[in-house]
Amino acid sequence: MPSLERATIMVHGRPDLVADARETVERLAAEAGVELTDGEDVDLAIVLGGDGTMLRALKRFLGRNVPVLGVNFGRVGFLAGVPRDQLESGVRRAFDGDFVTFELPTLEAELGGERHPAVNDVVAASASTGRMVELGWMIAGEDLGSVPCDGLICSTPSGSTAYNLSNGGPVLVWGLDAMAITFVAPHSLHARPLVVPRSSDLEVTNLSAKTGVSVLADGQRIGELSTGDKVTVGLAEQRSLLATLPEATFVRRYRETFAS
Repeated sequence: MPSLERATIMVHGRPDLVADARETVERLAAEAGVELTDGEDVDLAIVLGGDGTMLRALKRFLGRNVPVLGVNFGRVGFLAGVPRDQLESGVRRAFDGDFVTFELPTLEAELGGERHPAVNDVVAASASTGRMVELGWMIAGEDLGSVPCDGLICSTPSGSTAYNLSNGGPVLVWGLDAMAITFVAPHSLHARPLVVPRSSDLEVTNLSAKTGVSVLADGQRIGELSTGDKVTVGLAEQRSLLATLPEATFVRRYRETFAS
């Protein structure tokens, strides 16, 4: 009896780039006695792609208790637990159950009476290219004033190495139950990134007189804030489940990706 019974494969947006890798995974599954299916009732999801494909997989299986293991076919691939050149050995080990999992917090944005999940980040940014906005912000109901800027990013630990990092935000180590708040191009000497714990929700208000603010969850537009409108973002109850080989720790990946 194999350690895993069923698995699924999710691939890069250009499947032709990973066609050979997919054939390898299919062969390894057959050798291990693991059934491959397109359904969601699986024991493991194998992702052949980069961080964008990983994001889609983590969101697809959010709340389903399905570990997501990535083989890096992208540019950075920080979330991928298996290097491309270790595809065969890494996936074989995974089918034998030789992997560990991390429960990662996710976000929920409340906008216009609707709730929107996000695995990586929620962003409030100027709806007009080249035009600055003024954002008011509060944490746990306490007012922190307003900041003229191009936007604001609220990210999870898994999302902290994406758009948040490129704007000078803090990297959150896996295991932290927190979110990072970082301004995009703030026109202020006092706008500093913050790391906020669970139950300390962020409230962002558009204080701009004429410019709308687009709100995006994991890069997808979920609405727009007119003057005076607000969005609330907090850590959600659901968690994503990231799988990795035991030796592919956060510190090792951080060192190899960002510190070398």
